[in-house]
Amino acid sequence: MTATALANVPNLFSYRKYWAQRFGVAPELPMGREEMDALGWDACDVILVTGDAYIDHPSFGMALIGRLLEAQGFRVGIISQPDWTSVNDFKQLGRPKLFFGVTGGNMDSMVNRYTSDKKIRSNDAYTPDGVAGKRPDRAVNVYSHRCREAFKDVPVIIGGIEASLRRIAHYDYWSDTVRKSVLLDAKADLLVYGNAERQIVEIAHRLANGEHISGVTGIRGTVHFVKEIPKGFTVKDSTEIDKPGALSPVVNPYQEEPACELKPADTNEKVVHFDKLALRSQRANTVLRLPAYEAVKDDPILYAHASRVMHAETNPGNARPLIQQHGNRQVWINPPPIPLTTKEMDGVFDLPYSRLPHKAYGSANVPAFEMIQHSVNIMRGCFGGCTFCSITEHEGRIIQSRSEDSIIREIEAIRDTSPKFTGHISDLGGPTANMYRLACKDEKIEAACRKPSCVYPGICPNLNTDHSHLIKLYRRARALPGIKKIFIASGLRYDLAVESPEYVKELVTHHVGGYLKIAPEHTEQGPLSKMMKPGMGTYDRFKAMFDQYSKEAGKEQYLIPYFIAAHPGTSDNDMLNLAVWLKRNGFRADQVQAFLPSPMAIATAMYHSGKDTLHKVSRKADDIYIPKSVKQRRLHKAFLRYHDPKNWPLLREALKDMGRADLIGNGKQHLVPSFQPKGTVPVLNKAQVFKTKYTGLDMPKAGKGKAYAGKRNKSR
Repeated sequence: MTATALANVPNLFSYRKYWAQRFGVAPELPMGREEMDALGWDACDVILVTGDAYIDHPSFGMALIGRLLEAQGFRVGIISQPDWTSVNDFKQLGRPKLFFGVTGGNMDSMVNRYTSDKKIRSNDAYTPDGVAGKRPDRAVNVYSHRCREAFKDVPVIIGGIEASLRRIAHYDYWSDTVRKSVLLDAKADLLVYGNAERQIVEIAHRLANGEHISGVTGIRGTVHFVKEIPKGFTVKDSTEIDKPGALSPVVNPYQEEPACELKPADTNEKVVHFDKLALRSQRANTVLRLPAYEAVKDDPILYAHASRVMHAETNPGNARPLIQQHGNRQVWINPPPIPLTTKEMDGVFDLPYSRLPHKAYGSANVPAFEMIQHSVNIMRGCFGGCTFCSITEHEGRIIQSRSEDSIIREIEAIRDTSPKFTGHISDLGGPTANMYRLACKDEKIEAACRKPSCVYPGICPNLNTDHSHLIKLYRRARALPGIKKIFIASGLRYDLAVESPEYVKELVTHHVGGYLKIAPEHTEQGPLSKMMKPGMGTYDRFKAMFDQYSKEAGKEQYLIPYFIAAHPGTSDNDMLNLAVWLKRNGFRADQVQAFLPSPMAIATAMYHSGKDTLHKVSRKADDIYIPKSVKQRRLHKAFLRYHDPKNWPLLREALKDMGRADLIGNGKQHLVPSFQPKGTVPVLNKAQVFKTKYTGLDMPKAGKGKAYAGKRNKSR
């Protein structure tokens, strides 16, 4: 982010502390009146309501926000997984002086409860002992209503992943409808999107200084209602910049004009194409009017158009505010927040977390905590732009990295304080394992760029792919006394990794525990082009490096590639070719992932509209193939698990219909055998037949255990 932009933003820790700082730091944020009394509090300034168990760890959003507000001098209480069937739990900490902060938790409540096949999950990793059913569907809405019922005059501010991805009118997979902005459905006063540190700190101080919630507007990373367009702003209709008309090829999706380009090959000097000064000034005071909710809810093409425009306005350096009419109300979406500096990131992660579940849970096991208690988050954000992923919509595409010293301090804290630490750090990563300190080579280019991805269709020449900082961090971390092994469990962006053979060698030699997860997602160009993912040629390059360095290290190690079934643009033949590739390479996937249309994702707009939204959409444009039906999704998952006898009858039928009966047989060259083992196809009763035919609710559950088993794991 440019120095100019940062100069206009207060440092996160520069605010004058609120008077309640005199109470000091709480051992853990209180969840009950007795704890408040022990701290000497007569009230909380802020009460955070969450659908997760309260774990005082920076990987849990409410703990991070709570500790950050505490560092600003505020008294913060937590209401964790309240009984939403009555208002009682929402009154347990009394009336907050400033506001309620509401989130569904670290996961969207609908994704948390339902699989991609809309089946109810049997557990919840963010609940003590993994018990399911401790949060309601659409938790943000329900919790907000209860907060309002408990204390109707207290401001309600919603945030977290669930609110972030529903900030404008959005397609909802579970109801198969376009729903309003969650700001209306939750009846909240304000919505904060993204990680929200900057927004929530400014909001808290402004409310503490006596401002009314209705006047807390214009803050980056927030969404609120407006009665009229603010003075100084002009309105531009979104269809003027991305008219849903004739289909035309676009080199860089969403760009209105070239953002940056290189001079001829004889020089490395970069040229930035800026608007003229007057036009640039005008742009900063322009709000884009999206089609109204009433229009997009019944028109998939207009919905796709609104999605394209919204995604074009995600770079904090040039994003404009958006406005969308919902009935007689107007929802104003401010541009994304300015990313945190390294110093601010360090400050957030250095706060006094206990790094443990709240004592109220006793000896109960919280599965999500068990998974991350010995992991370290080194960065946030992602510039990959994968269309099925929601990281960009939530965390942004600008990488925000911690300093090496801050990361080392956290590793040492885990080593010295965690009662269960055995010398192994389970992960040193983030949304992507190897984007630490990667950024555009020029801040001005970064601020002007409007490309949705820095690595698709190829790596941008302006992207710095130097992995030396990460290599240095790995070496320093594993040299710490008491550290036996540091694993890298976050997903690896292998198209970036191959740009640094030294990094691949370092990773493979020291940080792989036998298996390394990577995500090609598919082998075929059709779905890959809709995902904005690289082709398999890059995978082959990475695999060659992986095998070479594993051999040099004297280790037998395997890649675990992940793939998505039923993604927009995926035909039956695409899945067949993927299955053949899996069989040829000896992979047997026990757990498979079917595409889940999460709110606001680019691929979700494809799913809903049937069009390729990476290019301008029109009603006359060719449709792309969308595997929506239960039968189609079941078939695509079956291709990924071609080795499961329960899938063989379905695959044999499909292969015959596709004219590929040659793949049925008992030889190595065949995909599925011609025989059916006894007891491998369950006999369906009438109720199960009805479910299969009409609801698909009896679809096979993904297997438990390791993703790939035994010698079959080896990628030959």
